[in-house]
Amino acid sequence: MYFGSLPYKTKQFFLVLIKLSIVVGAFYFIYKKLAENEDLDFHVFIEFLRENDVFSIKTILFLLFLTILNWFLEILKWKTLVATIEKISFKNAFEQSLGSLTASLFTPNRIGEYGAKAIYFSSGKRKKIVLLNFMGNVMQMTTTVIFGCIGLWILNSKYDLQINYFKTSRFLAISIVLVIFTVFGLKQNKFKIKGFSIERLIGFFKSISTKTKILSMAFSILRYAVFSFQFYYLLHVFGVNVSYYNAMIVITSMYLLASIIPSVFIFDVVIKSSVAVYLFSIVGVNDFTTLSIVTLMWLLNFVLPSVFGSYYVLNFNLPKDNHN
Repeated sequence: MYFGSLPYKTKQFFLVLIKLSIVVGAFYFIYKKLAENEDLDFHVFIEFLRENDVFSIKTILFLLFLTILNWFLEILKWKTLVATIEKISFKNAFEQSLGSLTASLFTPNRIGEYGAKAIYFSSGKRKKIVLLNFMGNVMQMTTTVIFGCIGLWILNSKYDLQINYFKTSRFLAISIVLVIFTVFGLKQNKFKIKGFSIERLIGFFKSISTKTKILSMAFSILRYAVFSFQFYYLLHVFGVNVSYYNAMIVITSMYLLASIIPSVFIFDVVIKSSVAVYLFSIVGVNDFTTLSIVTLMWLLNFVLPSVFGSYYVLNFNLPKDNHN
């Protein structure tokens, strides 16, 4: 939307309207998900939490500690990546990370996060910010894929998931062919992404220091370890007697399968629920316990941070050089 020719007060009115729409939209989708969940009645869910002593001070504090640690690592990763083009404080990285979470909560595959983070910066830096955000997400996805493939392979070896290897091989073959053609096409340097030639894109990623890449990847791995452990801890809170090793086999497989299914982010909990119910049923965990854990993970790691993020969305102001 172009605001350059509009009076200052009119631009401010539209900005306030957009911010309110984002926050109201996010809270509306959260409410719909909790109030109209056909698989998990909210009142029964709360009672189930009480029965398992989830509301004890010790449990709440430890779960909140893991949530804070999860987002602390994500914010550090973002601060590290952004430092390649502009030094920002931890407070600014905190605001950008949580604000963009709220703004992207109901967009497909969190696509809104790219624009939300970019708008915090001057117009000349926004393309690079989008690329840095993409890089950070690729690192997190790479971590999920690596651990998930290992977990899924072990899970299949132990429980024989009856995978259709013919269909899987065909899918992989088609994917490899597509990747080869894509790489070959990109090497022709005739393609551009938002004004960036492929040559410039490759050059930009190469220009990022090895130290920054290693640090960012380390933060991604640590984040994965934290929220995976949080899931494991909740299994024990709900009385599931399973070793850390066996739990991680299923947890890593679940995150892999849930991550490769395209979704509107607000319904990510639905996809994770379906995948988790299937996988944890293999190791004898009942459906309601699995659904409760997935929902609680969603509330702790996405809904709760988005509530804080809504404050930053409402208090957001456009950079001084912004004309759009």
